[in-house]
Amino acid sequence: MSKHTPETMGRPFDFRARRSFLKNAGLGFGSLALTGLLKEQGVLNAADSAEKGVLQVKQPHFAPKAKSIIWLFMPGSPSQVDTFDYKPMLQKKSGEKLEGADPKTGFFTTSGKLLKSPFKFKQHGESGAWVSEIFPNVANHVDDMSFIYSCFSRSNNHTPAMLEMNSGAFLQGRPCMGSWLTYGLGTENSNLPGFVVMHGAMPRGGNPIWAPGFLPKVYQPTAIDGRSTVPISNLSRLQTMTDRQQRTQLDLLRQMNAKHQELRPHEADLAARLESFELAYRMQTAAPEALNVKDESQAIQKMYGADQKETELVAKQCITARRMVERGVRFIQIYAGTNGGGGGVADVPWDGHSDIGLNHRIAAKSVDQPIGALLADLKSRGLLDSTLVVWGGEFGRTSDSQGSNGRDHNPNAFTMWMAGGGIKGGVQYGASDDYGYKAVHNRVGVNDLHATLLHLMGIDHMKLTYRFNGRDYRLTDLGGELIKEIIA
Repeated sequence: MSKHTPETMGRPFDFRARRSFLKNAGLGFGSLALTGLLKEQGVLNAADSAEKGVLQVKQPHFAPKAKSIIWLFMPGSPSQVDTFDYKPMLQKKSGEKLEGADPKTGFFTTSGKLLKSPFKFKQHGESGAWVSEIFPNVANHVDDMSFIYSCFSRSNNHTPAMLEMNSGAFLQGRPCMGSWLTYGLGTENSNLPGFVVMHGAMPRGGNPIWAPGFLPKVYQPTAIDGRSTVPISNLSRLQTMTDRQQRTQLDLLRQMNAKHQELRPHEADLAARLESFELAYRMQTAAPEALNVKDESQAIQKMYGADQKETELVAKQCITARRMVERGVRFIQIYAGTNGGGGGVADVPWDGHSDIGLNHRIAAKSVDQPIGALLADLKSRGLLDSTLVVWGGEFGRTSDSQGSNGRDHNPNAFTMWMAGGGIKGGVQYGASDDYGYKAVHNRVGVNDLHATLLHLMGIDHMKLTYRFNGRDYRLTDLGGELIKEIIA
């Protein structure tokens, strides 16, 4: 659009410029029409450039043990001593002073007195792993799992801890693991994203906890809201627009953006924008089909708990995760929980500050049956060998009480488990102290977890780098050791 100045105001319209504009525009639309005709004849495929772009499948550094990851994230953080890390001494000495306790370990102030678990524990499987009574379905799969009892993180606050668990850093701006994997391996299904996040209530910290950071935006996830009637925003085509009209519009937009990009070759997000338009176009058909849980048999839906109010949300998320894996989606992260209760709230449902017994019964009820069914379903379909399932929160909880019956945040010790692709079943790795307060043996930091997960996907964490601001970055930064004992 021309910019008028006092010198040009009032001058006659320049018809020569007008004729030049019409000539150039006419030639441009003629080329567009020719492109459309050639596409109809199958000579050109406008989506080729997108399918052969930055998201194309890339070769791993070595043969992977897993093809996909389903990360079951428990926001708010489950208590290790009330789920999988059984501590007889905690039960025996409840109410006594916890030696070495720091009342400021958590977000608030704790009592310094030991609080026993309100739950009964029992050993399961040939491995004899201890599991709390709140996980009766998950307990059936302990021989396929490796438990890591010695995890620790660096923050006692939800948002920075979630950032660290996803990106290795507790500040915003670093790429999350799903983005790193998509950058390193690409995607196998050009009609679906390589990285998907599913949630009910938006987790504490919001979108930044799964952001691509300084990686090009093409590596960001597709977020699916499990409570919305429109789980993926802005996906559907306008009812007044035909497929041919939309395709023509996208072709024109691609030409214009490509011309714009020629003058700005170093702005990676421009290419990402082109890719995102094309992926969204292809997803209009593929995504609704993949998300349609109702295509599953009634027996499958009932097995997952999709027919029960308490488990419906996570059940549908877990079924969708399995359907995504079947369709080549590489990394799926589920932020699982409830509407709150027992002191927890929707975005951090496992946050049992006031009553750990009530809170964890509600939170576990919402996930136990769906997760148990997911593991059984993957195994029965032959998918567990190639799908790595990860379970855990952003930190642990204190062994001493907050108030009389609650537990505060504790970054010094928590438990995670993994099952499936490349994992040695029946392993119990590392240890916390006698009261589950601190990780003391074979301590595992977030960088170690990330290094191990990348390894199982065929990536050497030392070699997966991205240059930004003159420095080569990696997910594991300057650390990261493989947890070799859990790898099959």
